[in-house]
Amino acid sequence: MVGLQFVLTARIKVIKAPYGSDIVYFFHHQISIITFALIAAHPLILFVFDPRYLNLLNLVTAPWAARFGVVAIFSLIALICFSIWRKNWKIEYDGWKIWHGILAIGVMALSLVHIELRGYYLNTLWKQLFWGIYGIFWIGLLAWVRVIKPLLLLRKPYIVEKVLSERGNAWTIVLRAINHNGLRFKPGQFAWITAWESPFRSYGHPFSFSGSAEERSLLSFTIKELGDFTASIKNLTQGQHVYVDGPYGAFSIDRHPHSKELVFIAGGIGITPMMSMLRTLADRGDSRPLTLIYANKTLETATFLEEIQELPEKLNLKVVHVLEYPPADWSGEKGFVNADILRRYLPAERIPNRVEIFVCGPGPMMNAVEKNLTEIGIPFGDFHSERFDLV
Repeated sequence: MVGLQFVLTARIKVIKAPYGSDIVYFFHHQISIITFALIAAHPLILFVFDPRYLNLLNLVTAPWAARFGVVAIFSLIALICFSIWRKNWKIEYDGWKIWHGILAIGVMALSLVHIELRGYYLNTLWKQLFWGIYGIFWIGLLAWVRVIKPLLLLRKPYIVEKVLSERGNAWTIVLRAINHNGLRFKPGQFAWITAWESPFRSYGHPFSFSGSAEERSLLSFTIKELGDFTASIKNLTQGQHVYVDGPYGAFSIDRHPHSKELVFIAGGIGITPMMSMLRTLADRGDSRPLTLIYANKTLETATFLEEIQELPEKLNLKVVHVLEYPPADWSGEKGFVNADILRRYLPAERIPNRVEIFVCGPGPMMNAVEKNLTEIGIPFGDFHSERFDLV
């Protein structure tokens, strides 16, 4: 189960494609707690049935097999605590990510040494074959993540074509592939971006594509200033090398070609994947009925405001702005996206698979919208979410 965590976080597309990366990472979070409980149960059972095993906690007198096992468990405790309380403890993301990897590798290596020294788990040919193959698989997976994948990214760099200022304290970076054909993505997907660093030193940061999937020569990402890395995006310079690992994610209209109508519900910078889908639909000349419900604090902070106002000229699109702090003369929707607003603008029909609804924004908003969609009778399989907070 410890080894499974490496598989879940290794960005293996065939694993994440059916579910979406946010679902896989959520599963990683939950299964990690269960894994820890099972591992902790191992020494606790020993202590309960024979208190003399408590002497194994003394790293000075304990045999080497026990020393490696005890250090592995305490490393796992540190790993989980740093992950659960990272934000509360104000641990910087990049630094946490490095130590998360170091501790995870340490736990795995210490556990395998513990198994080897204990001997009991290797006393038959079948056990030796199992742990031998498992060890080789784990080392290969580590080599893929830490060596092979970064090498592949180094061979396909991008350069910064331009950096554009957007409403809502956001920036759009436009990237051009260097000596390769770039990558194809589905509208609504995302990629991991590495800037100022080698792919060997950083796993990058995840951002949604904001450009049309029909545009093959350039990649666009629109990023809001929310942290150390995002605040530095505006400092990218033309011609600077950037590395892009993607595409990832199951949040896309292309996964639902059967739909007769599409609804997009966005909050703040959650408009980014929606714009990728809307721009793609415009480039394809799609004529289906579309609705965009876009929530912001004020109209002035609505990213892509001018382009959104022009999109109904290219698409069969109805735009609904929901403002938390509207101006005095505002006649549109106010407050937050709630069940009443959804009832007013969503199709009255509740036929499964006819209308597909896409939701993206801050976590509390998405939780409320998903609950409201269920309450008003939208089939569970007809609305889809993308959560940016993967860690």
